[in-house]
This record gives sequence, C-alpha cells and structure tokens, in this order.
Amino acid sequence: MIEFAVWGTPVPQGSKRVFGGNVVEVADARLRSWRQDVAAQASAAMHGHSPFSEPVEIRLTFHFSRPKGHFGTGRNQDRLKPSAPIAPGVKPDLDKLVRSVLDALTGVVFRDDAQVVWLTARKCYALMPGLGGLEAVVNPL
Repeated sequence: MIEFAVWGTPVPQGSKRVFGGNVVEVADARLRSWRQDVAAQASAAMHGHSPFSEPVEIRLTFHFSRPKGHFGTGRNQDRLKPSAPIAPGVKPDLDKLVRSVLDALTGVVFRDDAQVVWLTARKCYALMPGLGGLEAVVNPL
C-alpha cells in the first residue's frame, strides 16, 4: 500500500469535443502541472518500486478551499455561516478530477488504469482556509 498527498488546487481532466471532424481535448491550462505533481508524489511514495501489476483499490480525497462567502463578516469572519454547505457540490466534477489522477498514476503506480477494480472518491472542504489538494491511498489486491 502507498499513501501520498499533493497540495494545491485539484485540476479536472478536460472534456473531449469534436471540431471539424477531429476529436480535441479541452483541458485546463493547469492540468499538465497538476498531473506532474501527482505523478511526482506518487513516484516518491513508490520508493523506486515498479508499478503494481495486480488489481488495485484506490481511495481519493480532494480538498478545496471554502469561498469567502461561507464565512461571516466583521468579528465573525473566522466562523462558518450556518448556511455554509458541508461539501462542495459544485464544479469541478468528481469524475473528471478522478480521471486526471488516474492518468497521472498510470505507468507510475500501476501499469494501466484498467487495473483499478475498487475506487472511492470524494470532494470535501479543507479544514484550513487556503489549503487544498489530494490525499491518495493505493492498495494492491
């Protein structure tokens, strides 16, 4: 089993669209950097071992900073409003976040993302303001 964290703003994998008969991936400009960061942390967690060849279970937790509007004003600026949501039910889509991570882990932690047989993923708000990122656990089965 390996565990690692990547701090920063998680970036979703882009959508594919057809333009003039060609399939083009529409991706966030930050995607390449995010995937490189994920791959680097995963590689460090592998401690030089080869990618897993067996099926794997993956648990991903994406952390996002809360918007300022979730907090009070004045002397209550450090307190959450009672109306603040528990989890970020807004973009980016969880499935696209997962795709960006699986693509980054392919060839580093496992040979092919088809090896992923059990996947748990969630989005939550970071406990510390201004902090975001990914916590990942990969367990060969």
